[in-house]
Amino acid sequence: MSTTLTETISAPQAPDIGYHPDEAKWRARTAQRLAQDPKLRSVPLPEGFPAKVEGPIVWEGKDWTDESQFVYRLSTAELKEINEALAHFKGLGVKKGYISKETFPLPTLGPKLYDLARELYEGRGFFVLRTIPVDEYSREDLVIVYAGISSHVGSDRGKQDSKNSVILHIKDLSPKHAKGASGIGYSAHTSDRQTFHTDQGDLISLLTLETAVEGGISKLASSSRVYNEIAATRPDLIHTLSEPWPIDRFGADPAYVMRPVLWNVDGNIIIQYTRRQFTGYSAQVRSPNIPPLTEAQAEALDTLQFTAEKFAYNMTLQKGDIQYISSLGLLHAREGFRDEEDHTRHLIRLWLRNTELAWKMPDILKPYWDRMYSLGPDQQEFPLEAELRTKHSGGLPPGAK
Repeated sequence: MSTTLTETISAPQAPDIGYHPDEAKWRARTAQRLAQDPKLRSVPLPEGFPAKVEGPIVWEGKDWTDESQFVYRLSTAELKEINEALAHFKGLGVKKGYISKETFPLPTLGPKLYDLARELYEGRGFFVLRTIPVDEYSREDLVIVYAGISSHVGSDRGKQDSKNSVILHIKDLSPKHAKGASGIGYSAHTSDRQTFHTDQGDLISLLTLETAVEGGISKLASSSRVYNEIAATRPDLIHTLSEPWPIDRFGADPAYVMRPVLWNVDGNIIIQYTRRQFTGYSAQVRSPNIPPLTEAQAEALDTLQFTAEKFAYNMTLQKGDIQYISSLGLLHAREGFRDEEDHTRHLIRLWLRNTELAWKMPDILKPYWDRMYSLGPDQQEFPLEAELRTKHSGGLPPGAK
């Protein structure tokens, strides 16, 4: 008599990690992995990655002791020039997609904005323009002013949803949703805390129409400073971050793509990820039947978060501020906030690129960038009110504010 043995192969178990970071779990996972293999601290860095990055893009939050280090205050003459540019553009009688530094001329302010754009690509990676008198404009005119000023920082505007919208309203929409915040899959449309992440695209711009009653602080961290810390203390995690990860595409076809989170391109450290791509967020649950994260990846994801927190700068934006940041050189996050019925936080976002100053991109990201910045002037949409985001068509799940 013969006996047939059937071997049961169980699927890999997903690590215990969620969208909201748990420092105790991170420290426990780190301790366990180092106990299992103490040599992780001493492995050589991957080929092509430096022991240390230097330059103005490498900074810590404590380096910014006064807002005058990064805030450019608009003068009365410059605000008058902006109004003249608005009148000039409206006189052309063309669609908003034709807004450019040529159709929104700023002869005095424009060159200064270009110099500030250099700061995004070649310097610290962020600045704030203060203050646009947002209450003095209609919403229509304000959108023109915002896009017009920003065209002198980055000439290309990226699409942010499948409707070809090039601006996105960042606002808590959960009070208007039947299921509240639990029915919304993008934290941009809730008042929830946001973890450190990057958006798709070169540059992020945010115009503050209204601040929150409480909270909502913007948090920035230098990706290169985060890299330096991890490279010095846990070089094995540089290996992990620079190897392919399963990026959830949340219902798209294919269901996921494999790509790294970290690159070194021409000496520029580039980190591109959002945590929800690996953990899901609220109604946008992680897709089934895609490879789970490894324990090493789970540790690396939390290490990015808590290292960024260690070196972050916390910025309080004022009504009328425009914040510009490099999404290639910086990580960003947001504290949770509280609104009241008649006082709600409301920001408008642009994704920009300055083609003259742009960094060389990793080959695997180029198709996504090209697709995102592919809209012609007649295709671009500029919604005036906040609405729940539709599926993004750029190929990568976008980051959110």
